[in-house]
Amino acid sequence: MTSSTTDYLATARRVIGIEAEALTLLGAALDDSFADAVELILGARGRVIVSGMGKSGHVARKIAATLASTGTPAQFVHPAEASHGDLGMVTAEDVALVLSNSGETPELADLVAHTRRFSIPLIGIASRPDSTLLRQADVALVLPAAAEACGTGVVPTTSTTMTLALGDALAVALMEHRQFTPEHFRVFHPGGKLGARLARVSDLMHDELPLVPVDMPMSEALLVMSGKGFGVLGVTEEDRLVGIITDGDLRRHMAGLLTHTTGEVMTRGPRTITPEALAEKAVAVMQDRKITALFVVEQERPVGLIQIHDCLRAGVA
Repeated sequence: MTSSTTDYLATARRVIGIEAEALTLLGAALDDSFADAVELILGARGRVIVSGMGKSGHVARKIAATLASTGTPAQFVHPAEASHGDLGMVTAEDVALVLSNSGETPELADLVAHTRRFSIPLIGIASRPDSTLLRQADVALVLPAAAEACGTGVVPTTSTTMTLALGDALAVALMEHRQFTPEHFRVFHPGGKLGARLARVSDLMHDELPLVPVDMPMSEALLVMSGKGFGVLGVTEEDRLVGIITDGDLRRHMAGLLTHTTGEVMTRGPRTITPEALAEKAVAVMQDRKITALFVVEQERPVGLIQIHDCLRAGVA
């Protein structure tokens, strides 16, 4: 390891240590004001308008995105754009969450004044309790005194980390209060790996099913099996799924196969899944049973078929 590498690692560990210590201070400094902020947001009929300038603005965008994706309608409004018409986005039904390390950012003045003029609830996050922002706010969330990790005290590092963590804390507190579930989360995350993991069986299943009655001759059942192309048959009795026929069942009854009925060849009591189950659960069942397809049933009646290949294509497995 070179001396330069050692220096880089030492710097990284120092920065992370400083910010970790600041987060510990932040957690200890939280008081009833945090609960007041949560209640204020819960009471709003509109959205959370999140705003900040510079680095605080970047953090504000992330907080707004986190709130919106976890069940709390939110929107970022740029304070400079707000002064040129975007204040019209901020209504009396909203609540404003405004970020500024100093609490004196001049670009925030019009937005803060707008909230006061129209009695829009204002939550301020800043490091100075006597700042203009926190004195005007209905709820003031004060960042504890902590050194910036840059060493010069001028680069927003520790302060933005604390603000981001405080935003996450608000989002999670709101999410838990609303009993926000992974199923709710999927509504806002239909794309990508996360959306795939939260897909339901009903999203991926086939509804043109390879079904045959329990007394059908295998000579006819084989035509259905090859025609549907799933490599599997569901066997029904009075519309209920009572068995399944796979390639393994065919091999076990190869001698005299065409003299049998489906009921004589099938495997009884096949493993099934419901339409509401997560596709990830279907994958786990198929992998555990070393099978490639599952019939989807409601009240013992087959309504779909899901294959491992469907899940792989969708990115579930």
